[in-house]
Amino acid sequence: MPAINAISPDKLLRLIGTPACPALVDVRPSGDFIPGSIRRPAEDVDAWAAGLGAANAIIICHHGAERSASVAAWLRHAGIKTETLEGGAEGWAAAGLPLVREAVLPPRDARGRTIWVTRARPKVDRIACPWLIRRFVDPDAIFLFVAPAEVAGVAERLDAAPFDVEGVFWSHRGDACTFDAMVGELGLAGLPALERLAIIVRGADTARPEIAPQAAGLLAISLGLSRIYADDLEQLEAGMLVYDAFYRWCRDAVDETHDWVSHVPKARVKA
Repeated sequence: MPAINAISPDKLLRLIGTPACPALVDVRPSGDFIPGSIRRPAEDVDAWAAGLGAANAIIICHHGAERSASVAAWLRHAGIKTETLEGGAEGWAAAGLPLVREAVLPPRDARGRTIWVTRARPKVDRIACPWLIRRFVDPDAIFLFVAPAEVAGVAERLDAAPFDVEGVFWSHRGDACTFDAMVGELGLAGLPALERLAIIVRGADTARPEIAPQAAGLLAISLGLSRIYADDLEQLEAGMLVYDAFYRWCRDAVDETHDWVSHVPKARVKA
């Protein structure tokens, strides 16, 4: 019988990566973490509860026991609909589900956010990668777009991770694009929908649309967005919806077809 106010790993997996995902709060002090979660100290729940900024939350501890249950109870008292993760992070890992590698991330600022910097006027990779980070790594991540010559200096001054520029860790590798590198290095390669999306992004970003039928469409959308928006951050916000849609197609709709009568009951379709 399922525990009261608890969610199973398989149900949580269906929420991760989507805009509707609740706030995932990891109350362990350290370690690799479930995609999309933020870290908060259990002992200080009264201090951070009001600033969580979410109507729904899922609390994650080592084993899904009293530590997460006490935090969840406090958040429910604060008016936030809250569940715990059955089995905690250990149960998640035992089920073979991916954990994000904390060691490869840039240092976090005083508010627990990672900071990333790249070239201005993004097209494909420089929108796809921020989407990946915000949905699966750090929901509060900061992204800075600067002139190419300024990327290295800004990264050093702000302790930010440079990405999608030459000569840095988070960039193209051989035929693979920066999105490929991030999916692999962050520990997310075990998610089939992301692996499928990575092929589409690679095709759009490296002028190889033949490797995925959807790549040409993604490139067209990306170039269109870059012309609609003069502000890179506004373009990023618009692009988030594009990648949300591509991710859900990759996860749930690859076998679905559509034509003008696909919504009509079969009995009404004439031969």
